Amino acid sequence: MRITLLGTGDAIGTPKIGCSCPQCTRAHATGEMRLRTSLLVENGGFHILIDSSPDLRQQLLRCGSPHIDAVIWTHGHYDHFMGFGEFYRVQQPPPVFAAPPVMNYCGEIFRFLKFERRCIEPYEPFCLAGITITPFLVKHPPAYTCGMLFDTGESRVGFTSDTNIDIPQKSLDLLENLDLLLPDALVPSDITIHKHMNYLDACMLAEKLKPKKFCCIHQSHLLPWDLPHLGRDGDCFEFP
Repeated sequence: MRITLLGTGDAIGTPKIGCSCPQCTRAHATGEMRLRTSLLVENGGFHILIDSSPDLRQQLLRCGSPHIDAVIWTHGHYDHFMGFGEFYRVQQPPPVFAAPPVMNYCGEIFRFLKFERRCIEPYEPFCLAGITITPFLVKHPPAYTCGMLFDTGESRVGFTSDTNIDIPQKSLDLLENLDLLLPDALVPSDITIHKHMNYLDACMLAEKLKPKKFCCIHQSHLLPWDLPHLGRDGDCFEFP
């Protein structure tokens, strides 16, 4: 299994339009970016897209224009699903997996596209491309949101999607013995956002779960580039 961070930014992205903060200034000078968060999961030549961000076209071009075989939507926020329209006249829109409330909302917006809709339920594993995928509930008020656990039998990767620190215990129990944890970390530790974890929250979650490795994603332009444990666009992780 190979996981690529197609984007590690929040809904605004880095650089933020019209911003001259240190992070955005560096981004303009170096070309570094934080595109909106999404993941590419590959196994046995099968490509699964986790969330279809508004930056999808740029993200897929950057990673060699793979054919996408399936999409999983975690929740119905603009920065996590609106890029699905990029499949129009590029490839046959892939089947989409999502919890019913997410599918109902996002699917209605993309009613002009014909695609297979496969509803999945939290805590009910399903198999795709040799990977057992288990959706689990997180807390991202008021949006109904699921994180995802990817398990090949030899490796385990957890993606929290957008959430605050108050993740249900049933979900935390799933996230034991991870090889990689990809947690939401929107802002620096001295800022509190009720819908998201800040950097300290994400580090505390990692300390509690004790994965072999963790990389924070869904970062705003307020997070300094040089903090440890921050994922970067294009980072890849290989697992058995």
